[in-house]
Amino acid sequence: MNTFLKRLLILLSIVALGLFLYSVFVENIFNKRLSPKDTVKFELNDLKLKVFYNRPYKKGREIFGGLVPFNQVWRTGANEATTFETNQPLEVNGRQLDAGKYTLWTVPKDSTWTVMFNSKQYSWGVNAEMKPMWDPNYDVLDIEVPVQNLDHIVEQFTIAFDNSTDRLALTMAWDDVKIAVPLK
Repeated sequence: MNTFLKRLLILLSIVALGLFLYSVFVENIFNKRLSPKDTVKFELNDLKLKVFYNRPYKKGREIFGGLVPFNQVWRTGANEATTFETNQPLEVNGRQLDAGKYTLWTVPKDSTWTVMFNSKQYSWGVNAEMKPMWDPNYDVLDIEVPVQNLDHIVEQFTIAFDNSTDRLALTMAWDDVKIAVPLK
């Protein structure tokens, strides 16, 4: 066998071993995720907004007040910390949010939610004890928004941008609950 083929076989073996080890120790790339990754974007004129998050399913569980406890910080999704990016300064419920990348944390309550934009980037949403990795020292903005009770069930946690009434909002919906964060 010539030298080129030997080197090619060695290289392919290393790549295959690397994929196998990544799959075993980091993330099984061959199995479907229980909470799939998603990215939502909004663009209008020069404004560009983007949210990266993971979308857990309800699966018959009690969500708010059960799986997601009331009055405690939630990673706002599953797995990796949810991120929010804006290329321009925004007004969020009347308060200034500078252009940049933030992690998004929430505190669900019965009638309102606290939404926090945090400047620290976290590799994951929770630590080994399943406690949020959120550090309040990096919160740059937090607001209270009212809960909207839905007349239908949202099976999979969903974040979206709503500009249907010319009033831009970042919405989050799951189970029979929806919130809207006003953006300008």
